[in-house]
Amino acid sequence: MTEPGIPSAYVRDKRTTRETPEQLRARIPGWGVDLDPADRPSHPKLHYAPETTGAHWDFPERQPEKWPRERSIEHAFVTPVFGTGQPPKGLSGAIRRLSYARFSEGRLAHWLLLVLGDRVDAMEEHLRSFATTRPDNPITETGVRAEFTHGGLRSRKGRVDARHHLVDPVIVAGPWVAGAGAAVLGVRKLARRLGR
Repeated sequence: MTEPGIPSAYVRDKRTTRETPEQLRARIPGWGVDLDPADRPSHPKLHYAPETTGAHWDFPERQPEKWPRERSIEHAFVTPVFGTGQPPKGLSGAIRRLSYARFSEGRLAHWLLLVLGDRVDAMEEHLRSFATTRPDNPITETGVRAEFTHGGLRSRKGRVDARHHLVDPVIVAGPWVAGAGAAVLGVRKLARRLGR
């Protein structure tokens, strides 16, 4: 037998026997309060009583689908009620439908395709705005102008993420600059072909 001061977790044979629930209840105030369902404060809530829910249906009436809704491959059908605010459209909608049709929600590919679909949707909306009378203005809408007019660098002084202000212009303006560069190259290439 080992010394009594050594915790029993580190020895091969356990020296102490387990205390009975009665001994624990006598030694620790409130121990085992939830063992007896009658002692549980939430006990009435644990009983299934369908007459108290107020529901007048066994299964709710299903909302009609105006277009095929995306649903995870883990589920047999979409929920009885669902959002209809942003129907999938264009290339972004095709990417989202692919994500739901091919990959489980537990797969990284599912979520990466949804993020890609979101980015493609943003680009589609930017391009669509150029066909309107009020196209997107990257200078005001991305906050670039506010950096100069509302103390952009001064507002970052003393912040933990101050290093981000070096990268933010690249992240915010980068896609616009890349898009403009691609447009210029495309126009040049088209001009050369037409000039032949």
